[in-house]
Amino acid sequence: MSDINQIDDKVAAAAFRRLVRHLRHRSDAQNIDLMGLAGFCRNCLSEWVEEASEELGAPISREEAREAIYGMPYAEWKAKHQPPATEAQLARMQESLARNPTAEQIEAQ
Repeated sequence: MSDINQIDDKVAAAAFRRLVRHLRHRSDAQNIDLMGLAGFCRNCLSEWVEEASEELGAPISREEAREAIYGMPYAEWKAKHQPPATEAQLARMQESLARNPTAEQIEAQ
């Protein structure tokens, strides 16, 4: 199955929830490192939730989406789990982001 749209929405939702639970458990996996490796992080996921909710006519605010992803208010998670980024982490993130596809490229897949 090469077309991601062929995955049943219930299956996709279950997989998404498992990813979120995994990221909540792995607070040691820093957002800056996720950005440096994969070009996305927990904040990206929350923005995608916010955007999808608007597209589907059931808006969720960015803060509500972040709390859904982090399992707590973002400020609380950040204070508990997020040390300042190093220069090397920031540089790697910028290099990684430069390789990200555009929204049009993602939709075409």
